[in-house]
Amino acid sequence: MKTYKLTLIAMLASLAVAGRMALSTVPNVQPVTAIIIIAGFWLGPLAGIIIAFLTTFVSNMLLGMGVWTVWQIAAWSIIGVTAGWIGKLWPNTPAWLLSGYGFFSGLFFGFILSLTMRAVGQPFWPYYLAGLPMDINHAISNTAFILILSPILGALFQRYNKRNAITNIS
Repeated sequence: MKTYKLTLIAMLASLAVAGRMALSTVPNVQPVTAIIIIAGFWLGPLAGIIIAFLTTFVSNMLLGMGVWTVWQIAAWSIIGVTAGWIGKLWPNTPAWLLSGYGFFSGLFFGFILSLTMRAVGQPFWPYYLAGLPMDINHAISNTAFILILSPILGALFQRYNKRNAITNIS
């Protein structure tokens, strides 16, 4: 992985951490999942995993670590890898369709995090159903963040692809 790509990944992870911290008082509304999806789509599955790990680890150092940290990394990594494969298989996917994946990802993330309760011996279904309104908040915010950030970050990634193509030729 080239230095420029690593720098781009670090910048996106810091943007996700800053967004998560800025919106930490609003329940389940944060740009992390959207940034992971957009970055995974443009930069590939490995970038999605790296951003998921960095964002979760750094933001949880500030917000609080716990057993859920492992589950957050796992859920966001699966979301990032899937977005990376979508980008590889269907590179011309429109933003509105990617935002549909973002909606599904918000519900998936909540489901995976609800498994933490099952892992520590608590009942799964009551916890999951009680958290469903928060998961819907997450899903709706993912949709909005992808629609807002996709054109902005898309221009950045197109610039990266042009620069990367130039360095690959020489």
